Amino acid sequence: MPRPYVVAITGASGVRYGIALVRALIELKQAVALVISDAGRLVIREEEGLALSSLTRPDALQKLLGVADMTLVQAYSSKDLAAPIASGSFPVAGMAIVPCSMGTLGAIAGGLSQNLIHRAADCMIKEGRRLVLVPRETPLSAIHLENLLKLARLGVRIVPAMPGFYSGARQIEDLVAFMVGKVLDQLDIEHACYPRWVGSLSAIPDEAEESR
Repeated sequence: MPRPYVVAITGASGVRYGIALVRALIELKQAVALVISDAGRLVIREEEGLALSSLTRPDALQKLLGVADMTLVQAYSSKDLAAPIASGSFPVAGMAIVPCSMGTLGAIAGGLSQNLIHRAADCMIKEGRRLVLVPRETPLSAIHLENLLKLARLGVRIVPAMPGFYSGARQIEDLVAFMVGKVLDQLDIEHACYPRWVGSLSAIPDEAEESR
């Protein structure tokens, strides 16, 4: 199996982004190491209506992801600090935390390893590998902003859950796909999640013409 991309889903609103990212990686034939925090499972139940007893079971994961082929996905409990991705010596292609709660953000910024997600992220930073965070919170406090700045200065890619509308989005799925594409961009993975902006053929009207 190729080097996996670690995808973590934490207890912020917007778990649909993380689920869609895993689906996209599977469609692109990329291996995925999936970790969902306890709080993430609660949000999945609230936002997606799925009460899953064990997200490490293949049948439960298949129900969550809605994909037929699960051979590229390996799930780990967030409590499993003995998992391969808890070591910097285990080769991974990159990591994305989607969505990233402010609690997870604070733990990573503080160098804490209270669960497997924190530890895997710490390994990404210390090994100089690609780490992408998709924070989903509003408004942001000074503490949140300071933590984001601290990690950005360490090379962590910050991709806030702020979907754009220039791609012609008409429904929620379009906005989710836009954000998934932005994360894949930061992981250097080619995709077709949304149409690229190529500029507009219409020029901005001259002020004189507008006044006529």
